Amino acid sequence: MPQSLANVLVHIVFSTKDRVPFLKDEIVRNELHAQLGGTSKTLNCPPLIVGGVDDHIHLLAGQSRTISLSDWVKELKR
Repeated sequence: MPQSLANVLVHIVFSTKDRVPFLKDEIVRNELHAQLGGTSKTLNCPPLIVGGVDDHIHLLAGQSRTISLSDWVKELKR
């Protein structure tokens, strides 16, 4: 078979430092979610959904074949 295809979906969850609720302001939270989705898209890891609450974030996205999971998360958290 000359071609192999894979669709790897990754659910990434990370929290704020010491679980402090920095993201109480809905406007700030929505801007952060948009920023994370854009960063993930730039890394060729298309986001399906980005969300979260006051003290943590969820990201569901497809993983690219060109970046490792650890490098992807490092770029997201940068």
